[in-house]
Amino acid sequence: MTTTTPREEAILVRRPGPEELHPARTHRRRRALELSLAAAVPLALLLLWQLAAVQGWIDDRVYPAPSTILADGWDRAAAGDLWPDVWATLKRVLAGYALGTAAGYVLGLLMGSLPLVRAAFEPLLDALYVVPKLALLPVFLNMFGLGEGPQVALVATTVFFFVWISTMAAVIAVPSGHRDAGRVFGASPWQMFRHVLLPASLPSVLVGARIAAGVAVLVIVASEQIAATNGLGHLIFDSRALFQNDVMFVGIVCVAVVGVLFSELVRLAGRLLTPWAPKDRGRGQS
Repeated sequence: MTTTTPREEAILVRRPGPEELHPARTHRRRRALELSLAAAVPLALLLLWQLAAVQGWIDDRVYPAPSTILADGWDRAAAGDLWPDVWATLKRVLAGYALGTAAGYVLGLLMGSLPLVRAAFEPLLDALYVVPKLALLPVFLNMFGLGEGPQVALVATTVFFFVWISTMAAVIAVPSGHRDAGRVFGASPWQMFRHVLLPASLPSVLVGARIAAGVAVLVIVASEQIAATNGLGHLIFDSRALFQNDVMFVGIVCVAVVGVLFSELVRLAGRLLTPWAPKDRGRGQS
């Protein structure tokens, strides 16, 4: 005779973890860990670089120690030799960025909203987009001559394509239900733009504008090497030609600082203009 026993059923118990029990404390700890890692990694690399230069593992004439670069940069800033180059680069970036962003947003909005405008201009702009922007510098030199014009035009052209693409894609991606709701309520073209297209597309547009801010700094540095007598790009490549590698690294650090600050300024402006949009970075989110 065989006896059977009732089958034991497994019970899954889900107990709340630290994130559920103490969300604020968990968020603070996660944020502190992320900030610590963000500071520790570059600091460790700088210390390794400093040690390698002091111990003679690398040629400090080619790769000066971070302490040497910092001291030289401080001396140049205190003497007033650094700020004219920083201002020259920043002025070109700001002027070109403003022009490129305005033109890219207007045309991207039109092409995203009007299929006929998109059909007319998209093939031409697609062909121009793949042309390296530095290849257009001789054209701008012929158009504007020597001076600020070619530099600003090159930055504006570069920024234009990034903003145009992100704007057109964002407007096209606006759900048709949003547009239909506006039509049902009898929205005029301006009301459709103000209350439907603008709030729905602006977060993606500002992400593209932030990317364009970083690219604008990269382009102006290369342009200043070719056709400028001042600016951080000219400082970097001119110092390299004179074998002043400490000055070259000072220029590189300044470019990095300008690029980061400018990109973060655009990001902050985007957060202020679009408080309804989700955060565009993962830090601080658990």
